[in-house]
Amino acid sequence: MQIASYTKKEMSSKTKKILGIVAGALAIVLLIGGLVAAWLIWGAKPQAGAKEITIEVINSANESTVYELNTDAEFLRQAMDEAEGLTYDGTESEYGIMISAINGEVADYNVNGAYWGFYVNDTYCNYGIDTQPVMDGDAFIIKYEK
Repeated sequence: MQIASYTKKEMSSKTKKILGIVAGALAIVLLIGGLVAAWLIWGAKPQAGAKEITIEVINSANESTVYELNTDAEFLRQAMDEAEGLTYDGTESEYGIMISAINGEVADYNVNGAYWGFYVNDTYCNYGIDTQPVMDGDAFIIKYEK
């Protein structure tokens, strides 16, 4: 059996290499930690929402309730979910939700020909609320109609 013997010079050289590797790894960890800390302090902060929109609900008595919100919603349904105080109900289908009630008021076409009409920027929506895009500055109107 042979026992490895190192001279003082060889040990010093190996120790220096190990210390160099440890120092390099420590420097990388400190650099990454510093970058993370800087990003947390000066990086992008969450915003209330990049799009400013309004949703106006006009009920059967022609009374208006306006909801102003900042949102990142892609579609109208998501924005309606975010609008504080706005409630709706309907039936899910393969084409999206069919709205029957807004803020507790039911519009039933089979009973009296009433329905909820959806408008964006004074133009009748061509899409259901699940696929109606939301753009910055949009003004939506949800109106009880016969």
